[in-house]
Amino acid sequence: MTKERLYLFDTTLRDGAQTSGIDFSVNEKIVIAELLDRLGVDYAEGGYPGANPTDTEFFSKKRTQKAKFTAFGMTKRAGRSVSNDPGLQQILAAEVDAYCFVAKSWDYHVKVALGCTNEENLEGISETVKAAVATGREAMIDCEHFFDGFKANPEYALACAKTAYDAGARWVVLCDTNGGTLPDEIKGIVGKVQAVVPGDHLGIHTHDDTGHAIANSLAAVDAGVRQIQGTLNGIGERCGNANLITLIPTLLLKSSYADRFALAVTREHLTEITSIAHAFDEILNRSPDRHAPYVGETAFATKAGIHASAILKDPQTYEHVAPETVGNRRRVLVSDQAGKSNLLGELARLGVEVEKTDPRLDRLLADVKQREAEGYAYEAADASFELLARRALGEVPRFFEVNSFRVMVERRFNAVGDLVSMSEAVVKLDIDGEQRMSVAEGNGPVNALDRALRKDLGKYQTAIDGLELIDYKVRILNGGTGAVTRVLIESHDTTTHRRWFTIGVSSNIVDASFQALVDSINYALLKAGAV
Repeated sequence: MTKERLYLFDTTLRDGAQTSGIDFSVNEKIVIAELLDRLGVDYAEGGYPGANPTDTEFFSKKRTQKAKFTAFGMTKRAGRSVSNDPGLQQILAAEVDAYCFVAKSWDYHVKVALGCTNEENLEGISETVKAAVATGREAMIDCEHFFDGFKANPEYALACAKTAYDAGARWVVLCDTNGGTLPDEIKGIVGKVQAVVPGDHLGIHTHDDTGHAIANSLAAVDAGVRQIQGTLNGIGERCGNANLITLIPTLLLKSSYADRFALAVTREHLTEITSIAHAFDEILNRSPDRHAPYVGETAFATKAGIHASAILKDPQTYEHVAPETVGNRRRVLVSDQAGKSNLLGELARLGVEVEKTDPRLDRLLADVKQREAEGYAYEAADASFELLARRALGEVPRFFEVNSFRVMVERRFNAVGDLVSMSEAVVKLDIDGEQRMSVAEGNGPVNALDRALRKDLGKYQTAIDGLELIDYKVRILNGGTGAVTRVLIESHDTTTHRRWFTIGVSSNIVDASFQALVDSINYALLKAGAV
């Protein structure tokens, strides 16, 4: 039986950016776009070109390799032509594969928010879609507050959807914008929309204000829609959006969907979904939800008792899916075999070749587990993990030894009477038996250490000429005066345009930072082929 195609549209970089407390930098958006490609979604909505400097820079070039890079924007303003709408023209000029325009589909909002007639709104939808299609890219319309609009005036809500489809929209997306619609309502209304728009041109966009975003998305699919919009880990304004990290395994592993639909995301992609979810949380500088479906640390954990003893004998009867299929693992007993399988998969992704029978893998696995118990999290620190793995396999030269480092912070009045804070770092290195000492000042202790460490690497200096630190995140793993600190550093090589993350953990924030800095330089030298 031929399966129907189901499409996944990620809106983390736009809708997810509206989450309270989240503000993506350009570099973070670039890294998240890479995660979306790794996950295998069909569309990655990057934001609103021209709305702010961050989105404008992000859209200066195409940011995805596999997913269709999508720009978000508003439909044409009433009373203006397409060519005389600067905002619309900026979106149409973006280097993207598709456009997603938000349109009012509730007649109340047309009157109150847009201040135009219902007919002018329909005209704006039609002309916007036609202009987008004329560029040769895909056009889609997000019908904002569609379900509220349908309940208030079904004829007009349907007219908005039909107008978009008739104008050439590839997708007409029905939005439960305030998250208040329930699954039975979603299913019933979607069924009626298909009288004017076929299901293979319909999408669903749900919010989680009643805790039904995933259920509503599935209800819409059951009713006929073939595109689902959502975000990584369900982030979004208020209570969040439909969580693609939960939806994807459900669609791929549950027979009621897996037997009917084909996705761009494969079973192979699925084995990385736990590490992708955790890496995304690390980018946000927050702890992963331990109880998250499929990917949480406790998703397949069972405490002692009758279930624990039984699961050892027959785990399939106590787990709704095999943990390994989503890159997770069982927590009842420590399964070295499952752990080794995950480790081999991660090594393969990084291009590290090793036989599964290699005894060094056991030592590496034990080392990783010990470090994770101490606070390391390698899902978002590929460079540090690769260094750890290659060292265990004897593949990393010892480029230099750090004999000692020292940082001083001085707060004083400068020559013009301003109160300033100055940091000075001293780093002593051993390179091929030769002692080297570098001193540097910086804007804070970490910047001073970074400058001192990279000031004089002797024969390796040219290999790090393009190296720069572009992001720095700190998380306190436990409270109190003896708190353990995790530092995540993002580095970039301006010569090769390669970027990577390294990690350090210590009760001392400066020491944790220095660990991550040393890893960053070692990784740069490794990739440069230094010897």
